[in-house]
Amino acid sequence: MQKSLCKLLLTFLCCVCAVMLGFGQKKFTPSSYIEEYRSVAQQLMQETGVPASVILAVAIHESAYGNSRIARHLNNHFGIKGKNNSKAIRSAYKGYESTLASYRDFVGLLRRKRTTQPLFNEKSATDYKAWTLAIARSGYSVTKDWRHKVLSTIDRYNLDEYDKEAVN
Repeated sequence: MQKSLCKLLLTFLCCVCAVMLGFGQKKFTPSSYIEEYRSVAQQLMQETGVPASVILAVAIHESAYGNSRIARHLNNHFGIKGKNNSKAIRSAYKGYESTLASYRDFVGLLRRKRTTQPLFNEKSATDYKAWTLAIARSGYSVTKDWRHKVLSTIDRYNLDEYDKEAVN
């Protein structure tokens, strides 16, 4: 009797720990991620001129649709390096209080970088190809095919439609 009670209690505690460690966290699909964050990207596009398609595609690529450990534990959807105070994950990536803060910091980073600042005056908010080229050339990612992957994501999910929606 006492052994079975201990086993039951141990099983219960394991389940609680699994949920607390993130095993019970929502997993995004490509469409659910886009649906969740498209309005955020469109709002940022209206505020700053950065195409919503670029914001979403970079977030999708860098965070595996919000499912990466960095995205789940640090709310970092853009692979931005920096300080974090997380006890759940040791990482060189920046931690954010919210996903929205991560999105805002990505746009802010583009504004702060000398190599991407000119985009805000020179490029149209619907010219996502020019934006991805300039971001890639700025050294945002060291991966050689980063731009190709981001552009493929825009094409695959027709993310440029969100640019057109935000402009109208």
